[in-house]
Amino acid sequence: MASVMSKIYLRALVLLIWLLVSPLGQNLLSCNVTSPDALGYRCGINGSEDQCGTFAVLRATSYYSSLSNLSFYLGFNRVAIAEANGFSAQTEFLPRDQPLLLPIDCKCNNGLFHADLTKTTIKGEGFYGIAESLQGLTTCKAIQDKNPGVSPWGLGDKVRLVVPLRCACPPPSEVALKARLLLSYPVSPGDTISNLAAAFNTTSEAIISANNRSLETFEPKSLATLTSLLIPLNGEPLPHFPETSIPIINPQKKKPRMWKVGVYIAVSGVVIGTIIAVAATFLVIRLKRKKKKQNLSKNDDLELQQLSLSVRTASEKKVSFAGYQDAGAGRLIDSVTPRKALLELYTIEELRKATEDFNPSTQIEGSVYHGHLNGKSMAIRRTRTENISKVETRFFTDATHHHPNIIRLLGTCVTEGSHSFLVFEYAKNGSLKDWLHGGLAMKNQFIASCYCFLTWKQRLKISFDIAVALQYMHQVMNPSYVHRNINSRNIFLDEDLNAKIGNFGMARCVEDDTKYPDLSTNPSSWSLGYLAPEYLHQGVISPGIDIFAYGIVLLEILSGQTPMSRPDKRGGGNVWLSEKIKAILQSESADELRAWMDSALGENYSFDMAVTLANLARACTEEDPCLRPSAGEIVDRLSRLVEESTEGEHTLIFESSSKSLVNTSSTTSNL
Repeated sequence: MASVMSKIYLRALVLLIWLLVSPLGQNLLSCNVTSPDALGYRCGINGSEDQCGTFAVLRATSYYSSLSNLSFYLGFNRVAIAEANGFSAQTEFLPRDQPLLLPIDCKCNNGLFHADLTKTTIKGEGFYGIAESLQGLTTCKAIQDKNPGVSPWGLGDKVRLVVPLRCACPPPSEVALKARLLLSYPVSPGDTISNLAAAFNTTSEAIISANNRSLETFEPKSLATLTSLLIPLNGEPLPHFPETSIPIINPQKKKPRMWKVGVYIAVSGVVIGTIIAVAATFLVIRLKRKKKKQNLSKNDDLELQQLSLSVRTASEKKVSFAGYQDAGAGRLIDSVTPRKALLELYTIEELRKATEDFNPSTQIEGSVYHGHLNGKSMAIRRTRTENISKVETRFFTDATHHHPNIIRLLGTCVTEGSHSFLVFEYAKNGSLKDWLHGGLAMKNQFIASCYCFLTWKQRLKISFDIAVALQYMHQVMNPSYVHRNINSRNIFLDEDLNAKIGNFGMARCVEDDTKYPDLSTNPSSWSLGYLAPEYLHQGVISPGIDIFAYGIVLLEILSGQTPMSRPDKRGGGNVWLSEKIKAILQSESADELRAWMDSALGENYSFDMAVTLANLARACTEEDPCLRPSAGEIVDRLSRLVEESTEGEHTLIFESSSKSLVNTSSTTSNL
């Protein structure tokens, strides 16, 4: 009888909690919600502890995609996160949707449990968006309560907010018997009480009891997203998260018996030592004879190269170029960060060998050559010698800056002449410009043998890749980095057509050759179309100029047209691509937009997505930089489009949409 009554009670409790929680979700995040649940879990009841160390779960997203990002914007200790999750603290980029355990300090204050974080804002953020990005671990109302007098919308850049995460501490009675800690878990689509209980090695009844509520009868199919649950655990959390590419640390790996290892080492040492002693006798005699001759020529060349580098970098405080050459390629050593990866210091002889003495057949375009050296494929670019010292090599000697969507600098070659060389990783599929506008590289490698163009899905992914790289430069790097030279010529495609931004770390290099047409004073140059008005007229440098240029690249990807075209035979001024799309969107003509799209796509694209992207590009190219979206907002919008395109691949072609192009535009501009 007791068992039957228990089941009836549990079923009623489950139904009650489902009725309470299912309407919440998005509403609980609202700044206008009246439910007391929005402020957090109550404390001071049932004899609960006033303070405890516990954990919260957060999934890696475009907002929080790296340890640097979590550290800078939320104030977490990257070492503590790495230790809690069992991977290296040197890990930088996190796989999307990777669940992370965040160590938090939960405290009772004014009757509510909170774990307070210090959030550094991004310009334009609001309380609701912050709560949404934290996946329901906090609410707009809770943030508002902690930051009185601060407007919940349109925050400035780098405002420091107190953000209370939802948490709770178990009462001493539960600690002694069952729950040593309560994990704050944000509900994701598809979660059920039963599968969470299995994943965290607890029971459905324990989860229901910890929350004093439940979410459906017996076998709940789903919980409301953007809410959080307390998961009772007997010890430190060991959830069965899916495997990822994050390198795992295994501190409990069994060690061999040390006395056996010592014996093996001792015996081996005696044998090897004898062999080395005999060999060394002969080698020393031979080396002494050759040393004098070799040092005369080798040291002279080395000292010249070191002197050349030292003179050109004497004014540079951040990076030391004091390096030396070994038997192979030389190495450029960053003395500030000796633990970091090293840049190669190539000799001119090595580069001549790599390019068959700069044979025209290896020329990619302009002053860039394709080379092979020691099995490695590389792009070798000739530049003025004085520009070598202007390259911010710290971005390439520090492993944390190796972003998958940024072309890496592999090394340099400094000569005594007026020109030296920069050596980059090679992008097999050339530049985005080549694919969109049929440049020299495309004519040599592709167009002669096939009709090649980028599909809709490839264009969408390339747009996303570029935005991710910009988000890293603007919002992850501290201080933020402005590229200044975003254009389709500086976006490269690897073997799998992943996009990578080139010329990273070279914002201080101003050249007049064909690789830098955007700095040309020639008004007929179409590359002037990438320049934001504030940079073109006042020389203002901010992340907004990269966003403007990105918007132009996005328009190129959609239309296949150049940023600026010369007037036709009838005369008139230059035609700017950014102005053209504004006129088309204002016309509200779907046919006009279709005619503007790249004819290479035919009808094989989603018209609704094209409208969204066109409006996103228009928002990026607003004359007022304050109205442009941030890179993070662009990534968020595009990530959803990429997911939608994958899900709806079998129904890619859409007929005419009935929604207004202008209405879509206004929605997009308010990202």
